[in-house]
Amino acid sequence: MHANVTSGAVLGVEACRIEVEVDLSPGMMVFSTVGLPASAVCEARTRVKSALVNCGYGFPRSRVTVNLAPAHIRKEGTGFDLPMALGILVAEKKLPAEALEGAVVTGELALDGRVRGVRGVLALAAHARRMGVPRLIVPRANATEASVVEGIEVVGVDHLAECVELLLGHLDVPPLPVAAEPTVDEGAIDLRDVRGQAVARRALEIAAAGGHNLLFLGSPGAGKTMLARRLPTIVPPMAFEERLETSIVASVAGLLPADRPLVMERPFRAPHHSVSGVALTGGGPAARPGEVSLAHHGVLFLDELPEFRRDALESLRQPLEDGHVVIARAQATLTYPSRFMLVAAMNPCPCGYLGHPRRSCSCHPQAVHAYRNRISGPLLDRIDLQVPVDPVDPRALRGGPAEEASAAVRGRVEAARQRQAERLSGTGARCNAHLRPADLKRHCALAPEADAFLTRAMERLDLSARAHDRILKVARTIADLDGRDALRTADVAEAVQYRQLDRRLG
Repeated sequence: MHANVTSGAVLGVEACRIEVEVDLSPGMMVFSTVGLPASAVCEARTRVKSALVNCGYGFPRSRVTVNLAPAHIRKEGTGFDLPMALGILVAEKKLPAEALEGAVVTGELALDGRVRGVRGVLALAAHARRMGVPRLIVPRANATEASVVEGIEVVGVDHLAECVELLLGHLDVPPLPVAAEPTVDEGAIDLRDVRGQAVARRALEIAAAGGHNLLFLGSPGAGKTMLARRLPTIVPPMAFEERLETSIVASVAGLLPADRPLVMERPFRAPHHSVSGVALTGGGPAARPGEVSLAHHGVLFLDELPEFRRDALESLRQPLEDGHVVIARAQATLTYPSRFMLVAAMNPCPCGYLGHPRRSCSCHPQAVHAYRNRISGPLLDRIDLQVPVDPVDPRALRGGPAEEASAAVRGRVEAARQRQAERLSGTGARCNAHLRPADLKRHCALAPEADAFLTRAMERLDLSARAHDRILKVARTIADLDGRDALRTADVAEAVQYRQLDRRLG
């Protein structure tokens, strides 16, 4: 007696089709699982057997063999429990095989038959839609998450018995409607809260408009963290595809809330400086996504940048350059998306008060040099804007005119992003920070005066070729904010101004 049930496995952020083949044959009552299963999959035999017995269906008095095909893909997680149980019932003729045609099934079983939620259901639903599968049977805890994907019927179940009755036609469980988009909480934090800091606010606007990486250098209490946390409030809202990609990463990581199946706000991740390189870029025994992937389409904030481990900081090079991170394992090579904006903050010296107008620095020059050299040149080259943040005048904190709100700044940013979208249509880039070398020549051509100015700046500051390209990208964004196609010398000069910390940190 044989049965087939379609399920799925998640590899990275992509799902793949898995056929759960169940065979009942004469012999000893042995439950064996083949097809490169991980330990959690092998343990399913105990959960499946107890759930079937406790639900009154009994367990076959024969040899049970479960094959998870294709066999070359390693199967992990507990989502194969429910497909295995249903496959056994089909093989025993207690459930018609036609009931599972055109359906993908996933779910973990408790010993009493309850169906528990699993990770990665959103990725599985997106894969089912691409493959044209019309129906998805999932734990009710994951049903709202899966219903985000349009064009597929999602059915959520709480119990194995409920699932069986549904497939037998004895129970009518209506499919879930497409999940409504949750509202975005605006106004909790706003750029108007930041007093003074005209240069830093300007740099923040440029970073948001072009998707550029940003470094704030200033004394404790100058407002570096406050500025960084307000960057998501001036970035344009995510498109649906961006929300879906971000939500899939959160689903795979098990961080997607049940009541918010679709991530609406751009992620803001701020790991502690003790974070390891694996936690930052992803990996480990289960090859989970790291902070750079959890910040996909959002902001990764690294406060106290020199305090991070050197190997962790150097692991950021590939994700910053390529927009994805590759994790190689013996069984598979996984690719996670990591298109994020990096915002970093650091003190000018170990004590934090070098150059402070009211406090003196107690650091030895060699200590200052060693502190700043914790950040390598190649990593610094990948940060487009390096901005000093000076302490705010105490009188400006208590009075003065009201600062510009995030909504007003976001309006200019959205207009600049729209210009970029029209210019970069068909290139694969979404904003100026993603421009390729060929695009730079076409979209960032300089007049002779601007070209001569940039050449002199490169020679005097001893900037690298990568810094040269970053200057052009930032200058392109500055022109977009002003609504201009041509780059002026003033645009290049302002962009070079944000690279002066290369020499100071060197």
